[in-house]
Amino acid sequence: MTAQSNGRGNQSHGSSLLEGKLAVVFGAGGSIGGAVAKEFAAEGAEVFLSGRTKSNVGEVQKQIVRAGGRAHAAVVDALDAAAVDAYIDGIAKGGSIDILFNAVGPSATEYGNGKNAVNLSIGEFIVPQTLVKSQFITARAAARQMVKQRSGVILFVTGSPARGHVEGATAIGAAFGAIESLSENLAFELSPTGVRVVTLRTTANTDSRVIQQTMDVLARKMNVTKDQMIARMASLNFLKTPAKTSDTAKAAVFLVSDRARMMTGTVVNSTAGAAAD
Repeated sequence: MTAQSNGRGNQSHGSSLLEGKLAVVFGAGGSIGGAVAKEFAAEGAEVFLSGRTKSNVGEVQKQIVRAGGRAHAAVVDALDAAAVDAYIDGIAKGGSIDILFNAVGPSATEYGNGKNAVNLSIGEFIVPQTLVKSQFITARAAARQMVKQRSGVILFVTGSPARGHVEGATAIGAAFGAIESLSENLAFELSPTGVRVVTLRTTANTDSRVIQQTMDVLARKMNVTKDQMIARMASLNFLKTPAKTSDTAKAAVFLVSDRARMMTGTVVNSTAGAAAD
């Protein structure tokens, strides 16, 4: 594990929603993880960023610091339980861990996105299940610290395929459904200790790298342009507008803030109606 830091000093952000909070973000080098990390920092949180690629995580850290925030960057494999435990334990020595967010995930091309279930190989179906493993590993590590503190928020993120409504999303949909179930079960077990667990279910963030990859795959399959595919995707939600990573990030800030202190064991539907509850 390698790390970079701008120091763990205090900084005033006035009435920011996450002032004084310490947030750990896995997959911070990705589109959603990076957007959420930057929003957490903008709202006053001190953020610990990790990912598998040093350059990607380091760039997010630099952007946060340039904007006046507090950030630390490390290379951690979120599928390596021992590495995750050591990383979380190390952070906890310097203060309480208030927020855990994991945005780790495979690329769209790794799991046969766009293929109907009958055409999926076992290997393609299994790939997204690594999301469930990673979410469990990181949530377990954070929960062990949060239970001691008797406080903290674990935020999961899934997508509209958790509620089947489009072709070609069987593999990722099954993984998202499992994560939502994991979230509810963890909330049941952890809530008596003051720890909240919430899932944010999003619709496709069309500016994220994974969704851009998915749009390329689907556009070729349907013989349309990527812009036409994005417009078709947006038409599936009630607002008829493409979702952005900034939409997910802003919703994430609210859910981990004290303004949502009575929310646990629930899936927050942020799909603009694309996936019905």
